[in-house]
Amino acid sequence: MTEILTSEQMRALERAAIDSGSVSGRELMERAGLGVVEAILAEWPELAEGGRSAEILCGPGNNGGDGFVVARLLKQRGWQVRVAFYGDAERLPPDARHNYDLWSELGDVVPACREGWTDDLRPVDLIVDAVFGIGLSRPVDDPCLWEWFWLVDDALDTAPLDRNSGRWTRSVAIDIPSGLDADTGEVIGGEPEHGLRAPRVMLTVTFHASKRGHIMGEGPDLCSKLVVKGIGL
Repeated sequence: MTEILTSEQMRALERAAIDSGSVSGRELMERAGLGVVEAILAEWPELAEGGRSAEILCGPGNNGGDGFVVARLLKQRGWQVRVAFYGDAERLPPDARHNYDLWSELGDVVPACREGWTDDLRPVDLIVDAVFGIGLSRPVDDPCLWEWFWLVDDALDTAPLDRNSGRWTRSVAIDIPSGLDADTGEVIGGEPEHGLRAPRVMLTVTFHASKRGHIMGEGPDLCSKLVVKGIGL
């Protein structure tokens, strides 16, 4: 039988493991980031070649922390990586802040919603949504993030044409596409008339077990291919 969890059940499993002393939050975050990189290279083996590039959008919580781990691991593989951060480093949870600091020793962190950010974008091999994870319970109401989500969403639409040119962008969500309710599979707050509160991605990498939102409602459409990676729970 395939295990399917609610977001609270998943958080309870993580808390129990940490409280028991069998693993630390930092270790779980490192394993999660490694699992994402493994899933990316398994899905697109050609990315194991050198000279690849990534744009990683990190959010203000532990999902963003996972994104900083992915950025560091890809950088160590020789990738060109740019991290855009939506949040305040001083308010990051401790484990996420630790990985923010580790990444900052290797590369820059640019504000996700700085003025003219779209002018700085370049074609990349990979774009990673690490903004909000399974704990999100409120709508994404920042129009700047809607623009980012359109960028992620568009990569899926243009991929068939871009493949023919030899350079195309693959899109990945860590744990769940940002803005998607992990328990219902619905976009939290619904889609505004001229915006996007959750993106569609080509690959979603979640941890330990599938969540209800991955397989219900809009989940299958937004998540596309779902990969579950163990993190030692």
